[in-house]
Parts: sequence; structure tokens; C-alpha cells
Amino acid sequence: MAIKHEAELYAPLKAFFEINGYEVKGEVRHCDLVGLKAGEDEPLIVEMKKTFNLALLLQGIERLKLTPYVYLAVEKSRAKKGAVNQRWGELSGLCKQLGLGLMTVTFYKTKAPFVEVLCEPEQAVQRGRTAVRRKERLLYEFRERSGDYNTGGVTRAKLVTAYREKALKVAAVMNAAELAYQAAQVQADPPEGIEPGLVPWAGISPAKIKDQSGIGSTAAILQHNYYGWFRRISRGRYSLTPAGVQALTDYASVLT
Repeated sequence: MAIKHEAELYAPLKAFFEINGYEVKGEVRHCDLVGLKAGEDEPLIVEMKKTFNLALLLQGIERLKLTPYVYLAVEKSRAKKGAVNQRWGELSGLCKQLGLGLMTVTFYKTKAPFVEVLCEPEQAVQRGRTAVRRKERLLYEFRERSGDYNTGGVTRAKLVTAYREKALKVAAVMNAAELAYQAAQVQADPPEGIEPGLVPWAGISPAKIKDQSGIGSTAAILQHNYYGWFRRISRGRYSLTPAGVQALTDYASVLT
């Protein structure tokens, strides 16, 4: 049963590593799958493709700069006997020489996919210096995400990064504050000449948002306004734009 997209490999691979004690997240700083065990600082990286090719091999070699635990994962299609990408013994030997692990996923019509490790990463073969700063950024991004909201291997999709997740939490606090204000205005006596419920929202301060959201970088997120979700009403007072309100709907699953 041939797959149509490499992203279909993600779910069985994620389940495989979770059973083996890893916390797994997809699309972390351009890595398809990243796994990390509690109390450890050495991540595991898996790069996926539908079939074994040079691009996948080069990608795996690049990831060795971040960690010695790098696997390449492809589909093992039973319908392609004799094809070059099914010469698993030779491909395993090549991966071993390069210090890479190799995994396959076999899909069936009536039963769960089968994940097989053909060879483990060979740490002794690893050469070159580890890209320390890149590795630190990878671990930071992994740990700052509260959950796994992306499917590894997807393309042309907006990823839920740690930064986007924090911006969403900031937006949620702002939206809740404005809704509470509007509800209170309906019950309160407005100033003379202003109809009930029409007292303008004066915004909320970064300090208050920080206290309620727990996001220490609230002020920077509001000032940079990377996604166009926030609007500065006056000095030290912010509100949501229509795009920010829509984002809370689009990414509702992240906030639940």
C-alpha cells in the first residue's frame, strides 16, 4: 500500500518512539521528527521521505551536526520488489558507514503500520564538530512547545512554533479581557451622552497580560507584532486586530 505523502510516515514513527520512552514533536526547526527522553540533552532526529534518495541522505548528514542520533525513515513498499530503493542490505551498509540509522514503515490495508529499524546510528563514525548553537536552539524550541501540534513532513503549512504558541496565549488573554470589559459595560452606567455598551475599549497593558498569561516575553511579542495580531491603542495599551481574533479560532486546538 504505497503512501501519497511523506507526512503519512509521521504517526507510526511517533508512536514507535513514544513506546520507547521519548517525547516526540514534529517539524522542530526544520527537522521532521525530534524525540527527547526526560532528563537528557541529546535529541533524536528522524528525517522522512517516501523513498530513499540522495536528498534524504544529505539531509541526514546535515542533521549529524546537531546530534549523533539521526535516523532516515522511508516507506517499505511490498509492491516494489527489485527496485533500487528496496536494496535494504546495501542501503543499511551505506547508512552505517555515514553514522546514520535507517528505518522503514510498511503499510497495510487492514492492520496497523509496521516500523522496523534496519540499522542504528553509529556514533563512532561521526566526524566533524557539533553545531552547538544550532543544537541549543533545537532543544530550546522543543522544550518551549507545550505539545505536538505539527505533523512531521508536511509542506506549505503554517507551523505552530513556540513563538506562535506564546503569541496565541497573549492574544487569548487580550481577547478575554476585552470581552469581559464589554460585558461589564452593558451592566454599568456609561458616561453621559454615550449609549450603554458603546464605551470604547482602552486596551490592556503588557504587564497585565504577562501576569495573566505567564509569558515573560509579552512586551517583545506585542512590540514586534510579527503576525499582525496586535494594535497599539496608546502608550502601554494594546488590543487585538481582526486577524488576531481570527487566529484564536484558527488555532483553537493549541489553546485547549
